[in-house]
Amino acid sequence: MKRKPIVVLATGALAVLASGAVSAQALQRVIDAEQRRIQQAQASQERIDDVVQKTRNINEEYKAVNKEIDGLVVYNTLLQRQITNQQTELAELRESIDQVQVIERQILPLLGRMIEGLEQFVDLDVPFLLDERREKVAELKALMERADVTAAEKFRKVMERWEIENSFGRSIENYNATLEINGAEREVEFLRVGRVALLYQTPDGELNGAWDQRARQWVALGSEHRNRIRQGLRMAKKQVAPDILMLPIAAPEEG
Repeated sequence: MKRKPIVVLATGALAVLASGAVSAQALQRVIDAEQRRIQQAQASQERIDDVVQKTRNINEEYKAVNKEIDGLVVYNTLLQRQITNQQTELAELRESIDQVQVIERQILPLLGRMIEGLEQFVDLDVPFLLDERREKVAELKALMERADVTAAEKFRKVMERWEIENSFGRSIENYNATLEINGAEREVEFLRVGRVALLYQTPDGELNGAWDQRARQWVALGSEHRNRIRQGLRMAKKQVAPDILMLPIAAPEEG
């Protein structure tokens, strides 16, 4: 009868030990489950962070692409305006070219008439530097036949020659040349005063003469004009200051 408590106690101890072992196993399972939950949570958070970072990257790329698109839209708008302006200018240029061709067809005959008029003018004018001026007219005629010279350049040359001819009426000059006097060629010095007087004098001053535009011939002058012509020559050479010249000039024809 006395051994029963010992057996009971032993059985109770075994139950307690068994219960403690079961509790430890359960606790370990709980701990292991919690660790797995934490690891899974960490893995999930890492995946979330990765998704968030990728989303941010995509968003930044999207903003960059949108900014680039906005820049391209502005650039394309400017290019379209430039193209439109260039097309307008091109149309205007084509119209101008067509007009130039029309003007060129009209201006070349006009230039031809201007050269003919210049030639007649030189032939009928006071005969100073006659060979040189006729040569210039001949050069203009040759210029008109050249295909490698533009109409604008031809026009410029013709107008330039007319300007030179016009300037002769406002200037005084001297030059040396030969002149037939009394059937013999003589070296003389010419004095031109605008277009109103053309005179000559031999180097020794013995022979003097003037061009009579009305009679279109040279006439001899007396010795009383020698010093006056000489003074005019000195003025043309800028050896003396300009002054009043007393020269034989034919009276203008009555209209």
